[in-house]
Amino acid sequence: MSTNECPPGGSGGAQAGPGDPCLGGIEAISAAVLAMSRHLEVREVLQRIVTSARTLVGAEYAALGVPDDHGGFAQFVVDGVSEAQWRAIGPLPRQHGILFAMLHEQEPTRLDDVRADERFGGWPSAHPDMRSFLGVPIQDGDEILGALFLANKHSLTNPVGRDRFSAHDEELLRILAAHAALALVNARLYERSRELTLVGERARIAHELHDAVSQKLFSLRLTAQAAAALVDRDPVRARAELAEVSRLAAEAAEELRSVVVELRPAALDEDGLLPTLASQVEVLNRAHVARVAFTHDRVAALPAAQEEAVLRVAQEALHNALRHSGATSVSVELRSAPGPQGAGRGALLRVTDDGKGFDPDGTRRAGRHLGLVSMRDRAASVGGSLDIESSPGAGTVVELEVPGG
Repeated sequence: MSTNECPPGGSGGAQAGPGDPCLGGIEAISAAVLAMSRHLEVREVLQRIVTSARTLVGAEYAALGVPDDHGGFAQFVVDGVSEAQWRAIGPLPRQHGILFAMLHEQEPTRLDDVRADERFGGWPSAHPDMRSFLGVPIQDGDEILGALFLANKHSLTNPVGRDRFSAHDEELLRILAAHAALALVNARLYERSRELTLVGERARIAHELHDAVSQKLFSLRLTAQAAAALVDRDPVRARAELAEVSRLAAEAAEELRSVVVELRPAALDEDGLLPTLASQVEVLNRAHVARVAFTHDRVAALPAAQEEAVLRVAQEALHNALRHSGATSVSVELRSAPGPQGAGRGALLRVTDDGKGFDPDGTRRAGRHLGLVSMRDRAASVGGSLDIESSPGAGTVVELEVPGG
């Protein structure tokens, strides 16, 4: 019997479980793709992919490495290793041995014992013992974005009853790696887009995510239909399960279309400051793991330049909180403020996060990186004042007050 086919007895029971190489595999791929379509936080998506890969092929350990440009890894996500073990192992691995090979070869590698391979370079003393190995590169065209690493196949989930990975495991992991490439490409798009204003960014990401994810979800349906040909244990149930995968994929595409509609930006000059800011906070709250909340009172209309300054400072402060601070909660407040004598009432903006904070006075380089100079310039250009309170470990508060007309 070929190892890339499902046996009549499956994995030993009538019900397909998480380690079932047929139905369970398709369900795991479906779950991973749905996770990609609902999140923009790359770390969360990568963790879902790694967990799905480990379940998909019945491995004891799984990892996903995204290389940097300095011989290390920009991201290295693991599953099956406890936090205590991970701390004991030490710093992130460098690109060497089998890890290096997976980042420079476009074909998967399957080994009965990774320790016997000539490329094996050893591991730290606290590292768990690994034997059977399956590595699959994650590619976007000819570019290798990263790699999935699986180790220690569970013999109970192996159709041939041995603790080694099969050709069927390799094929399923190829499919998952194709969807992992989508997550990484989307993450790159997302990071680059943060250099733009949030208004322009939302419209561009809406278009790109819609096209990319819709295309990949369509390929998932084709993959699910093709997988039916591999299942001979229970064809009726297999086809029913695969039809469910197709239905879920269609639902994910529909949900994505609704998100795209919400991502279309409100126009400041047409809708005013409050609706525009509320709309952007709502989008960010859905797109990020951190909770983003908006509170306000009745703020009188401000001159166009003041409203523009408030919106841009809010965008910059939110960007810093969500992408650099590691915050779990961010609050945006917009209140009415008394203006100078003879002028209308102004506005007070306050953006507060519970992130890691920084030293505003002692970090000129970080000041440029975090857009602090830009925020101060915007405040000054409309006769406003900007105050930033932060310290390492204590979060950050950005407060802008602008006069009325």
